[in-house]
Amino acid sequence: MRPLFPRPLRTRELVALDALAGLGYAFVLVVGPAGRYGPVGLALVAAMTLPLAARRRWPLPVFCVVMAASVAAMMLGVTREPLAAAAYALYPVALSTRRRRWEPTGVIGVLTAGALLFAAVGGVSAETEVRRITETAVLAALALGGAWTIGRAVRERRAYAARRAEQAAQHAVTEERLRIAREMHDVVSHTLSLIGVKAGVAAHVADRRPEEALEALRVIESTSRQALTEMRHLLGVLRTAPGAEPEGLSPVPGLAALPYVAERAASAGVRVELDLRVADGLPEVLELAVYRIVQEAVTNVVRHAAPARCRVRVDDEGGRLCVEVTDDGPGRRVLPPGPAGHGVNGHGGNGHGGNGQGVIGHGLIGMRERVTAYGGDFAAGPLPGGGFRVRALLPLRGEGM
Repeated sequence: MRPLFPRPLRTRELVALDALAGLGYAFVLVVGPAGRYGPVGLALVAAMTLPLAARRRWPLPVFCVVMAASVAAMMLGVTREPLAAAAYALYPVALSTRRRRWEPTGVIGVLTAGALLFAAVGGVSAETEVRRITETAVLAALALGGAWTIGRAVRERRAYAARRAEQAAQHAVTEERLRIAREMHDVVSHTLSLIGVKAGVAAHVADRRPEEALEALRVIESTSRQALTEMRHLLGVLRTAPGAEPEGLSPVPGLAALPYVAERAASAGVRVELDLRVADGLPEVLELAVYRIVQEAVTNVVRHAAPARCRVRVDDEGGRLCVEVTDDGPGRRVLPPGPAGHGVNGHGGNGHGGNGQGVIGHGLIGMRERVTAYGGDFAAGPLPGGGFRVRALLPLRGEGM
């Protein structure tokens, strides 16, 4: 069913509703006994009802005027309604006024509930005049106490919702910063690893094979240019105002960019075999996660195991995307400590016979955090016959997507 008000009402529409409510209440009073009191009764009715149109603009002054007119009207017998208009004017006061420490809102709510219970069980058995006064006081307490309590409750609820929204926004900012930090780590570590390897090669063969040194310098140049492009992409996102669309940025890398990772790794002495068995149409964020996992894993092979052969497999395994990177390199790897004192794969953190100082640990931590953010599973460790394997399982749908 379509809601009665599909959008929030504008200020002038709310004022029109308040004016309509005031005029309707005035009509009810005028057709009643108010006519017997002539100009005085009509003036009190006007003072009780017409200011209600401005109750949102000037809550406290309107309430004071309406309250005074209502009390006078009740004393003169113009109306027997126990402060209904005053209660209507009191609600925006409770809604807009900041609560003070000494304010007994809880006590008011309890007394209002007690008055309601008192009225429900029949009030008191007394003479007609005493009974009338008692009923008027109880109903007036119900009207004013109920309006104040409801207004305060709505104010607290709105304040709570605003705090939750602010906390959610701060959490989103923190998560975005962490995501960008991971992206920056991936770009910098991958690029500097390749540059370091090729610079070492160039320095080693510069005298005997200058053409090979020149080729290494060309790889360093192209790799650094690509890294600068990706860094500009990330920094452009940081500079973009919230909600704005970044301009002039390169596409987010995905599966189509994996051959370029393999090409750069090959220039550093690591032959990468790509085995991609997934259909097109994966979510962009999932393709980016796969790209970064493969990039970091291959970078670790370049850094710690080159020269080596490396195999990258991306496959769909029963509704989950499997990303597996294995190599046959002899380099030592050190696994970082995982949760609860365990290694990344849950089976200890001593790795491949390392000495506990391997830089690779930070890369594995980043991969694990990225996979965990998508609700997946991550494992990394040495292979029985030598080499190393990184394996991640990412959900194609559901949590994290």
